[in-house]
Amino acid sequence: MEDSADFAAVPDAFQRLWTPHRLVYVQDQTQPGEHDCPFCAAPGMDDEKALIVARGEHAYVLLNLFPYNSGHLLVCPYRHVALYDDATSEEVGEIASLTQTAMRVVRSVSNCDGFNLGMNQGQVAGAGIAAHLHQHIVPRWALDSNFFPIIAETKALPKLLGEVRREIAAAWPG
Repeated sequence: MEDSADFAAVPDAFQRLWTPHRLVYVQDQTQPGEHDCPFCAAPGMDDEKALIVARGEHAYVLLNLFPYNSGHLLVCPYRHVALYDDATSEEVGEIASLTQTAMRVVRSVSNCDGFNLGMNQGQVAGAGIAAHLHQHIVPRWALDSNFFPIIAETKALPKLLGEVRREIAAAWPG
């Protein structure tokens, strides 16, 4: 019987795209504590550095540092709360409102055809940062599928994060 570890040395026609910055999410199973939470730290930083595109009273919107697609946004309450059902009605209302506005803005800036929206509740559900609630807004295009995610588990992003942040922040109403 062949051992799959032996396959690594077998030459093939594929080139590899390495993303070592993702190792922190694969190897390190620990979650940041409240004092190390990037979603708690971001509002205290400059918007450009923190990738924040809009701020509300109870929640804010920022670009995902490791996006699935260009314009992948997160809506987070300021308060360090883990689960949707633990959020206040004011937080839930503003998360919903900011999500709607984000969809309109991203659609106008990027001409996307649709969105994936979601919340991973808890580490077992796939939340990279399980202790701080966040809503994903992932823009999708009719022709956005390509071979990178299939063979290399890599997304090709056509714009830099800073450029995307500036475009979305400039288009945000108010």
